[in-house]
Amino acid sequence: MNIRRFFLQFLPRYAVGRMVIYAKLMRIDKPIGTLLLLWPTYWALWIASKGVPDADIFIAFSAGTFLMRSAGCVVNDFADRNFDGAVERTKNRPFAKGLVSKTEALLLTVMLCLMAALCLVPLNRFTWLMSLPALFLAVTYPFTKRFFPLPQFYLGLAFSFGIPMAFAAVQGRVPPEAWLMFTANALWTLAYDTIYAMADKEDDLKIGIKTSAITFGHHDITASMLCHFWFTVLMVVLGIKIGATWPYWLVLPITAYWQYQQYAAIRTRDRQLCFQTFLANNRIGLAWFCGLVCHYFWLFLVSKLF
Repeated sequence: MNIRRFFLQFLPRYAVGRMVIYAKLMRIDKPIGTLLLLWPTYWALWIASKGVPDADIFIAFSAGTFLMRSAGCVVNDFADRNFDGAVERTKNRPFAKGLVSKTEALLLTVMLCLMAALCLVPLNRFTWLMSLPALFLAVTYPFTKRFFPLPQFYLGLAFSFGIPMAFAAVQGRVPPEAWLMFTANALWTLAYDTIYAMADKEDDLKIGIKTSAITFGHHDITASMLCHFWFTVLMVVLGIKIGATWPYWLVLPITAYWQYQQYAAIRTRDRQLCFQTFLANNRIGLAWFCGLVCHYFWLFLVSKLF
């Protein structure tokens, strides 16, 4: 059954219409951002818990990640409300079409942040404290495009804060491995979001906002692939530090091949290909997660057999 029709059975048409608009504002129909946030958070949860994360912590981080990503999307559209109409890819967003007010967006943001705060209830106080810089980064990122030459790097910091938070929740501390993962993920985010920015480069130049694709200029492809390279190198270092077994290392040649495919695609500088290449990074995050899950499962099997 169509979800809209389902809600129309219980709610007035106006209320359902507003819900649909708010859902679009939160990008519920485009889960790629949530997934790119979840994979590094799950990496951290699995490593911090040696492959057996507590169910309540797993659920809290999954729900909190979805809610904070949604809040970040609302803030982003609020910040870009005067620009999105001039960008081909974003011209149909709710703010660009005048379907939502500033007050509605701010109230929705507050509500989402409060709901995300509720996800912290089963976690320790250290995790609560770690959530404060994470919140600051999430809500300020959209405004960095006005003055910071590499807003995608700032986004990388925001997208990586689930990693130290996960270690704080599981271990009550943030070990060096967490910051190694934090750095790796920040580089990966800079890589894929620069590719994302390449899709909007022409429009962004006209508008006058700053992106890493503009800052890097003709070296944007090189910069993206260098970030991919160092991300992979740090994932290798991480594997050595955790004593990773063969399932983890199987991911290495697979992701290297996918990264080469990304290079071949973005060399064309075709807008649609750049956007599709950005989306393809989801499978890299998933692959490393599967490698970690299988690594700890293999260790479990070996411990039972021998």
